[in-house]
Amino acid sequence: MRPARALIDLEALRHNYRLARGLGGGRALAVVKADAYGHGAVRCALALQDEADGFAVACIEEALALREAGIRAPILLLEGFFDAAELPLILQHDLWTVVHAGWQVEALERTPLPKPLQVWLKLDSGMHRVGLDPADYRDAWQRLRALPHVGDLVKMSHFARADETGCARTDEQLATFAAATAGLAGDTSLCNSPALLGWPQARADWARPGLMLYGVSPFAQPNDKSAQLRPVMTLESKIIAVRELPAGEPVGYGARFVTDAPTRIGVVAIGYADGYPQFAVNGTRVAIDGKPGRLVGRVSMDMLTVDLTDHPRAGIGSGVELWGKQVPAAEVVAHSQTSSYRLLCAVKRVPLQYTG
Repeated sequence: MRPARALIDLEALRHNYRLARGLGGGRALAVVKADAYGHGAVRCALALQDEADGFAVACIEEALALREAGIRAPILLLEGFFDAAELPLILQHDLWTVVHAGWQVEALERTPLPKPLQVWLKLDSGMHRVGLDPADYRDAWQRLRALPHVGDLVKMSHFARADETGCARTDEQLATFAAATAGLAGDTSLCNSPALLGWPQARADWARPGLMLYGVSPFAQPNDKSAQLRPVMTLESKIIAVRELPAGEPVGYGARFVTDAPTRIGVVAIGYADGYPQFAVNGTRVAIDGKPGRLVGRVSMDMLTVDLTDHPRAGIGSGVELWGKQVPAAEVVAHSQTSSYRLLCAVKRVPLQYTG
Protein backbone atom coordinates (compact mmCIF):
# COMPACT_ATOMS: atom_id res chain seq x y z
CA MET A 1 0.00 0.00 0.00
CA ARG A 2 1.22 3.49 -0.81
CA PRO A 3 2.42 5.02 2.47
CA ALA A 4 0.99 8.54 2.07
CA ARG A 5 -1.72 9.36 4.61
CA ALA A 6 -3.31 12.21 6.57
CA LEU A 7 -3.65 11.68 10.31
CA ILE A 8 -6.59 13.57 11.85
CA ASP A 9 -6.34 14.33 15.58
CA LEU A 10 -9.94 14.68 16.76
CA GLU A 11 -8.94 15.67 20.29
CA ALA A 12 -7.01 18.60 18.82
CA LEU A 13 -10.17 19.51 16.88
CA ARG A 14 -12.18 19.53 20.11
CA HIS A 15 -9.51 21.64 21.82
CA ASN A 16 -9.62 24.21 19.02
CA TYR A 17 -13.42 24.35 19.13
CA ARG A 18 -13.34 24.97 22.88
CA LEU A 19 -10.82 27.76 22.35
CA ALA A 20 -13.02 29.35 19.68
CA ARG A 21 -16.16 29.11 21.78
CA GLY A 22 -14.38 30.53 24.81
CA LEU A 23 -13.00 33.46 22.87
CA GLY A 24 -16.40 34.24 21.44
CA GLY A 25 -18.00 34.30 24.85
CA GLY A 26 -21.27 32.93 23.49
CA ARG A 27 -22.14 30.14 21.09
CA ALA A 28 -20.18 28.85 18.13
CA LEU A 29 -21.09 27.08 14.91
CA ALA A 30 -18.29 24.75 13.81
CA VAL A 31 -17.76 25.37 10.10
CA VAL A 32 -17.40 21.99 8.37
CA LYS A 33 -18.01 23.02 4.75
CA ALA A 34 -15.81 21.60 1.97
CA ASP A 35 -15.64 18.26 3.80
CA ALA A 36 -14.42 20.05 6.94
CA TYR A 37 -11.61 21.71 5.01
CA GLY A 38 -10.44 18.32 3.81
CA HIS A 39 -10.59 16.66 7.24
CA GLY A 40 -13.79 14.66 6.71
CA ALA A 41 -17.00 16.49 7.62
CA VAL A 42 -18.91 13.54 9.05
CA ARG A 43 -16.11 12.33 11.32
CA CYS A 44 -15.34 15.86 12.49
CA ALA A 45 -18.99 16.63 13.20
CA LEU A 46 -19.41 13.37 15.09
CA ALA A 47 -16.35 14.24 17.17
CA LEU A 48 -17.86 17.63 18.06
CA GLN A 49 -21.53 16.73 18.35
CA ASP A 50 -21.57 16.49 22.16
CA GLU A 51 -20.28 20.02 22.66
CA ALA A 52 -20.78 22.08 19.49
CA ASP A 53 -23.69 24.52 19.50
CA GLY A 54 -24.20 23.67 15.86
CA PHE A 55 -22.50 23.41 12.49
CA ALA A 56 -22.22 25.49 9.34
CA VAL A 57 -21.93 24.22 5.77
CA ALA A 58 -22.04 25.80 2.34
CA CYS A 59 -25.13 24.12 0.92
CA ILE A 60 -27.96 21.69 1.52
CA GLU A 61 -26.07 18.70 0.07
CA GLU A 62 -23.43 19.05 2.76
CA ALA A 63 -26.09 19.44 5.44
CA LEU A 64 -27.99 16.33 4.38
CA ALA A 65 -24.80 14.25 4.56
CA LEU A 66 -24.48 15.26 8.22
CA ARG A 67 -28.14 14.52 8.94
CA GLU A 68 -27.79 11.09 7.32
CA ALA A 69 -24.84 10.43 9.64
CA GLY A 70 -27.03 11.13 12.66
CA ILE A 71 -26.02 14.73 13.43
CA ARG A 72 -29.05 16.33 15.06
CA ALA A 73 -27.53 19.66 16.11
CA PRO A 74 -28.47 22.86 14.25
CA ILE A 75 -26.89 23.20 10.81
CA LEU A 76 -26.68 26.56 9.07
CA LEU A 77 -26.58 26.84 5.26
CA LEU A 78 -24.02 29.62 4.75
CA GLU A 79 -24.98 30.20 1.11
CA GLY A 80 -28.65 29.89 1.90
CA PHE A 81 -31.08 28.31 -0.55
CA PHE A 82 -30.58 28.49 -4.30
CA ASP A 83 -34.23 28.00 -5.22
CA ALA A 84 -37.50 28.39 -3.31
CA ALA A 85 -38.18 24.71 -3.98
CA GLU A 86 -35.50 23.87 -1.38
CA LEU A 87 -37.42 25.53 1.46
CA PRO A 88 -39.65 22.54 2.38
CA LEU A 89 -36.58 20.29 2.43
CA ILE A 90 -34.71 22.75 4.62
CA LEU A 91 -37.63 22.78 7.03
CA GLN A 92 -38.04 18.99 6.91
CA HIS A 93 -34.46 18.48 8.05
CA ASP A 94 -34.54 21.26 10.67
CA LEU A 95 -31.87 23.31 8.94
CA TRP A 96 -31.17 26.99 9.40
CA THR A 97 -30.61 29.21 6.38
CA VAL A 98 -28.79 32.41 5.58
CA VAL A 99 -30.75 34.97 3.58
CA HIS A 100 -28.41 37.29 1.72
CA ALA A 101 -30.42 38.64 -1.26
CA GLY A 102 -33.69 40.37 -2.00
CA TRP A 103 -34.97 37.51 -4.14
CA GLN A 104 -34.64 35.16 -1.13
CA VAL A 105 -36.76 37.53 0.97
CA GLU A 106 -39.37 37.55 -1.79
CA ALA A 107 -39.25 33.75 -2.03
CA LEU A 108 -39.98 33.43 1.68
CA GLU A 109 -42.88 35.86 1.33
CA ARG A 110 -44.36 33.73 -1.46
CA THR A 111 -43.79 30.35 0.22
CA PRO A 112 -45.90 29.62 3.29
CA LEU A 113 -44.35 26.97 5.53
CA PRO A 114 -45.98 24.80 8.21
CA LYS A 115 -43.60 25.92 10.98
CA PRO A 116 -41.11 28.73 11.57
CA LEU A 117 -37.80 28.68 9.76
CA GLN A 118 -34.65 29.93 11.48
CA VAL A 119 -33.11 32.69 9.33
CA TRP A 120 -29.73 34.40 9.54
CA LEU A 121 -30.03 37.71 7.67
CA LYS A 122 -26.72 38.69 6.11
CA LEU A 123 -25.53 42.25 5.62
CA ASP A 124 -22.90 43.20 3.07
CA SER A 125 -20.87 45.43 5.38
CA GLY A 126 -18.04 45.84 2.92
CA MET A 127 -16.80 42.48 1.63
CA HIS A 128 -19.06 42.80 -1.45
CA ARG A 129 -19.53 39.11 -2.05
CA VAL A 130 -23.03 38.28 -0.83
CA GLY A 131 -25.28 40.13 1.58
CA LEU A 132 -27.94 42.79 1.56
CA ASP A 133 -26.96 46.38 0.95
CA PRO A 134 -27.05 48.48 4.15
CA ALA A 135 -29.78 50.64 2.61
CA ASP A 136 -31.99 47.56 2.13
CA TYR A 137 -31.23 45.66 5.33
CA ARG A 138 -33.77 47.18 7.70
CA ASP A 139 -36.62 46.75 5.23
CA ALA A 140 -35.71 43.10 4.68
CA TRP A 141 -35.54 42.51 8.44
CA GLN A 142 -38.98 44.04 8.94
CA ARG A 143 -40.52 42.05 6.07
CA LEU A 144 -39.17 38.77 7.42
CA ARG A 145 -40.23 39.56 10.98
CA ALA A 146 -43.78 40.02 9.68
CA LEU A 147 -43.92 36.46 8.33
CA PRO A 148 -45.44 33.83 10.66
CA HIS A 149 -43.24 31.12 9.14
CA VAL A 150 -39.96 32.92 9.95
CA GLY A 151 -38.61 32.46 13.46
CA ASP A 152 -36.06 34.58 15.29
CA LEU A 153 -33.66 36.44 13.02
CA VAL A 154 -29.90 36.41 13.56
CA LYS A 155 -28.10 39.45 12.17
CA MET A 156 -24.82 38.54 10.50
CA SER A 157 -22.03 39.79 8.30
CA HIS A 158 -18.57 38.61 7.18
CA PHE A 159 -15.17 40.29 7.33
CA ALA A 160 -12.94 40.68 4.30
CA ARG A 161 -9.61 41.53 5.94
CA ALA A 162 -9.74 40.35 9.55
CA ASP A 163 -6.55 38.35 8.97
CA GLU A 164 -4.75 41.70 8.62
CA THR A 165 -4.65 42.84 12.23
CA GLY A 166 -3.43 46.34 11.43
CA CYS A 167 -6.04 46.99 8.74
CA ALA A 168 -8.78 49.56 9.38
CA ARG A 169 -11.25 47.75 7.11
CA THR A 170 -12.58 45.52 9.90
CA ASP A 171 -13.43 48.48 12.12
CA GLU A 172 -15.10 50.14 9.12
CA GLN A 173 -17.21 47.05 8.56
CA LEU A 174 -18.14 46.94 12.24
CA ALA A 175 -19.31 50.55 12.06
CA THR A 176 -21.36 49.83 8.93
CA PHE A 177 -22.95 46.82 10.62
CA ALA A 178 -23.76 48.78 13.79
CA ALA A 179 -25.44 51.56 11.79
CA ALA A 180 -27.46 49.21 9.58
CA THR A 181 -28.73 47.06 12.46
CA ALA A 182 -29.26 49.70 15.15
CA GLY A 183 -32.45 48.99 17.08
CA LEU A 184 -33.11 45.63 15.40
CA ALA A 185 -33.72 42.82 17.86
CA GLY A 186 -32.05 39.44 17.72
CA ASP A 187 -28.70 37.76 18.12
CA THR A 188 -25.62 38.83 16.18
CA SER A 189 -22.95 36.77 14.39
CA LEU A 190 -19.81 38.40 12.99
CA CYS A 191 -16.67 36.49 13.86
CA ASN A 192 -14.88 34.13 11.54
CA SER A 193 -11.58 32.62 12.73
CA PRO A 194 -9.33 35.68 12.29
CA ALA A 195 -11.90 37.95 13.92
CA LEU A 196 -12.16 35.63 16.92
CA LEU A 197 -8.40 35.49 17.29
CA GLY A 198 -7.55 39.10 16.59
CA TRP A 199 -10.54 41.41 16.90
CA PRO A 200 -12.16 41.16 20.37
CA GLN A 201 -14.45 44.12 19.61
CA ALA A 202 -16.18 41.98 16.94
CA ARG A 203 -17.18 39.13 19.24
CA ALA A 204 -20.93 38.67 19.62
CA ASP A 205 -23.63 36.06 20.33
CA TRP A 206 -22.62 33.52 17.68
CA ALA A 207 -19.16 32.82 16.29
CA ARG A 208 -18.40 30.92 13.09
CA PRO A 209 -14.90 29.41 13.47
CA GLY A 210 -13.57 27.59 10.42
CA LEU A 211 -9.84 27.53 9.71
CA MET A 212 -8.87 27.77 13.38
CA LEU A 213 -10.81 24.58 14.17
CA TYR A 214 -8.23 22.71 12.12
CA GLY A 215 -5.30 24.20 14.01
CA VAL A 216 -4.02 26.68 11.44
CA SER A 217 -3.47 30.33 12.23
CA PRO A 218 -4.97 32.81 9.74
CA PHE A 219 -2.20 35.32 10.51
CA ALA A 220 1.23 35.66 8.92
CA GLN A 221 2.61 36.03 12.45
CA PRO A 222 0.86 34.15 15.29
CA ASN A 223 -0.49 36.05 18.28
CA ASP A 224 -1.00 34.79 21.82
CA LYS A 225 -4.42 33.35 20.95
CA SER A 226 -3.53 31.64 17.67
CA ALA A 227 -0.46 30.16 19.34
CA GLN A 228 -2.83 28.04 21.45
CA LEU A 229 -4.18 26.19 18.41
CA ARG A 230 -3.28 22.53 17.96
CA PRO A 231 -2.73 21.13 14.45
CA VAL A 232 -5.41 18.61 13.50
CA MET A 233 -4.00 17.20 10.26
CA THR A 234 -0.58 15.63 9.89
CA LEU A 235 0.27 14.84 6.27
CA GLU A 236 2.98 12.23 6.01
CA SER A 237 4.55 9.59 3.79
CA LYS A 238 7.76 7.59 3.50
CA ILE A 239 10.97 7.55 1.51
CA ILE A 240 10.81 5.01 -1.31
CA ALA A 241 14.18 5.59 -3.02
CA VAL A 242 17.59 7.13 -2.27
CA ARG A 243 20.06 8.69 -4.71
CA GLU A 244 23.72 9.49 -4.04
CA LEU A 245 24.63 12.40 -6.31
CA PRO A 246 27.89 14.27 -6.88
CA ALA A 247 28.09 18.05 -7.03
CA GLY A 248 26.59 19.70 -10.08
CA GLU A 249 23.70 17.26 -10.63
CA PRO A 250 20.11 18.49 -11.22
CA VAL A 251 17.19 16.98 -9.32
CA GLY A 252 13.65 16.73 -10.70
CA TYR A 253 11.78 18.61 -13.41
CA GLY A 254 13.33 21.77 -14.76
CA ALA A 255 16.60 21.40 -12.80
CA ARG A 256 15.28 23.84 -10.23
CA PHE A 257 17.69 22.36 -7.70
CA VAL A 258 21.31 21.52 -8.54
CA THR A 259 23.57 19.91 -5.97
CA ASP A 260 26.51 22.11 -4.88
CA ALA A 261 28.22 19.23 -3.06
CA PRO A 262 27.88 15.45 -2.82
CA THR A 263 24.25 15.00 -1.76
CA ARG A 264 21.92 12.21 -0.63
CA ILE A 265 18.46 12.63 -2.09
CA GLY A 266 15.37 10.86 -0.73
CA VAL A 267 12.31 10.30 -2.91
CA VAL A 268 9.03 10.57 -0.98
CA ALA A 269 5.77 8.97 -2.10
CA ILE A 270 3.57 12.05 -2.17
CA GLY A 271 3.04 14.88 -4.63
CA TYR A 272 0.77 17.63 -5.84
CA ALA A 273 -1.97 15.20 -6.87
CA ASP A 274 -2.22 14.33 -3.17
CA GLY A 275 -2.47 17.97 -2.15
CA TYR A 276 1.12 18.98 -1.45
CA PRO A 277 1.76 22.37 -3.11
CA GLN A 278 3.33 22.01 -6.53
CA PHE A 279 5.23 25.27 -6.22
CA ALA A 280 6.76 24.79 -2.76
CA VAL A 281 10.24 26.26 -3.01
CA ASN A 282 13.61 24.66 -2.34
CA GLY A 283 14.21 24.60 1.39
CA THR A 284 10.56 24.27 2.46
CA ARG A 285 10.72 22.50 5.79
CA VAL A 286 9.80 18.86 6.28
CA ALA A 287 10.51 16.48 9.16
CA ILE A 288 12.52 13.34 8.39
CA ASP A 289 12.27 10.65 11.07
CA GLY A 290 11.23 13.44 13.44
CA LYS A 291 14.19 15.71 12.64
CA PRO A 292 14.21 18.96 10.62
CA GLY A 293 14.77 18.51 6.91
CA ARG A 294 14.16 20.31 3.65
CA LEU A 295 12.44 19.89 0.32
CA VAL A 296 14.64 20.14 -2.78
CA GLY A 297 13.60 20.11 -6.42
CA ARG A 298 10.22 20.65 -8.02
CA VAL A 299 7.27 18.71 -6.61
CA SER A 300 5.99 16.04 -9.03
CA MET A 301 2.47 14.66 -9.32
CA ASP A 302 3.12 11.61 -7.14
CA MET A 303 6.56 12.20 -5.63
CA LEU A 304 8.82 14.84 -4.17
CA THR A 305 12.46 14.89 -3.11
CA VAL A 306 14.16 15.81 0.15
CA ASP A 307 17.77 16.32 1.18
CA LEU A 308 19.11 13.41 3.27
CA THR A 309 22.70 14.61 3.45
CA ASP A 310 22.40 15.55 7.13
CA HIS A 311 20.29 12.46 7.89
CA PRO A 312 22.79 9.59 7.60
CA ARG A 313 20.45 7.08 9.24
CA ALA A 314 17.47 7.94 7.05
CA GLY A 315 16.71 5.72 4.08
CA ILE A 316 14.01 3.68 2.44
CA GLY A 317 11.04 3.46 4.79
CA SER A 318 11.93 6.58 6.79
CA GLY A 319 8.94 8.69 7.71
CA VAL A 320 8.52 12.21 6.34
CA GLU A 321 6.07 14.74 7.75
CA LEU A 322 4.99 17.35 5.22
CA TRP A 323 3.02 19.38 7.74
CA GLY A 324 1.41 18.77 11.11
CA LYS A 325 2.73 18.69 14.66
CA GLN A 326 6.38 19.27 13.70
CA VAL A 327 6.00 21.37 10.55
CA PRO A 328 3.33 24.09 10.83
CA ALA A 329 1.00 24.19 7.84
CA ALA A 330 1.29 27.99 7.85
CA GLU A 331 5.04 27.66 7.25
CA VAL A 332 4.44 25.48 4.19
CA VAL A 333 1.93 28.06 2.95
CA ALA A 334 4.51 30.83 3.29
CA HIS A 335 6.84 28.94 0.93
CA SER A 336 4.27 27.70 -1.57
CA GLN A 337 2.30 30.44 -3.36
CA THR A 338 -0.93 29.19 -1.79
CA SER A 339 -3.18 29.81 1.23
CA SER A 340 -3.93 27.81 4.34
CA TYR A 341 -7.50 27.23 3.14
CA ARG A 342 -6.40 25.90 -0.23
CA LEU A 343 -3.62 23.83 1.34
CA LEU A 344 -5.99 21.88 3.59
CA CYS A 345 -8.84 21.56 1.10
CA ALA A 346 -6.49 20.29 -1.61
CA VAL A 347 -5.60 17.11 0.29
CA LYS A 348 -7.03 14.14 -1.59
CA ARG A 349 -6.17 10.67 -2.81
CA VAL A 350 -4.59 9.91 0.55
CA PRO A 351 -6.49 8.00 3.24
CA LEU A 352 -7.64 9.89 6.32
CA GLN A 353 -6.87 8.10 9.58
CA TYR A 354 -8.44 9.32 12.80
CA THR A 355 -7.21 9.38 16.38
CA GLY A 356 -8.71 10.83 19.54
